[in-house]
Order: sequence, then structure tokens, then C-alpha cells
Amino acid sequence: MPEEPTGQRDFAELYRATIAPLRRYLTRLLGSSTEAQDVAHDAYMRVYPVMKEKPARYPAALLYTAARRLAINRLRRRSISPVVREPFSPELSASQAPGVEQQVIARQELELLEQAIADLPDGCRTVLLLRKVECLSHREISERLGIAVSTVEKQHARALRLLRSALEGRLDP
Repeated sequence: MPEEPTGQRDFAELYRATIAPLRRYLTRLLGSSTEAQDVAHDAYMRVYPVMKEKPARYPAALLYTAARRLAINRLRRRSISPVVREPFSPELSASQAPGVEQQVIARQELELLEQAIADLPDGCRTVLLLRKVECLSHREISERLGIAVSTVEKQHARALRLLRSALEGRLDP
């Protein structure tokens, strides 16, 4: 029977040693064991390729950092659009729902933004999405893309500048 590569063996050991405490930590952070399980899974999925390439010096720290960031992103999304199940009340829902005009305007603004992002040069678009969607730091982006931190900073600034000029005057303040 062939022996497992070191990275896979190290990852298996990390998984066995950290799965229960990581889930407890994430449950406290998120307030939901189901969400904690999902975030833990995602964290292991992020850490595995890194450990497969080369052994991590502190694999548990790498795992917990990834898990914490994923949990924070989930909490941010939750605060932006919380899912609250309330009994249906026609009086409340009619008054709180945006009107058709507001919905159309919001869709148009979203389409303009999506098009402006799509029109960015590849490097700028990639850096912008990693920074704003995945909430990675400039250093993390540079490591992921294999480019200098200063290049990441310049591409991020350029992407924001290009977006601002593309959307200037097209969106109402």
C-alpha cells in the first residue's frame, strides 16, 4: 500500500486534532452549530491546498485564522441582509417593501456596477474582487497571486479610480 504524502498526513492529523474545538469556537462566534459546521468545512477546504503544497509552520493557527475570517464574513453578510422570519402581516409588508420604481433603479445601478467591474483590466478586477468580496488583505492577495504587495496596492487603487470615473454621473448621489 503506498504511503500518503506528508502534506496529506499532516492535514489528516490537523483535522483529527482540531475539528471538535474548531466547531465549538465557531458555534460560540456564530451562535449556530449548523453554520459553524459549514464554516469549519470551508476553512479546511481553504487550508488543505496550502498544506498540500508545503508544510505549514503553525497549521492550527492557519486554520483558525481562515475559520475566523470566514465567520466574520458570514456575520457581515448576516448584518447586511438578516434573515428574519416573522409572521406575515399585509399592513407591515406593504409599507416596508420598496416600490417598483426603487426596485428598477436598484437593478439598473447594480447592472451599471457589474458592467463597470467587468470592464476593468483583468489584474485590477481580480485584486478588487479579492479585496472587496473575499475581504483579503493586500499581503494575502499578493501571496495568492504571487505578485508584490505594492503591485496589489497600485492595482486596487487603479480599480477604484476606474470604477469611480466609470460610474461618475451615472448614479444618483
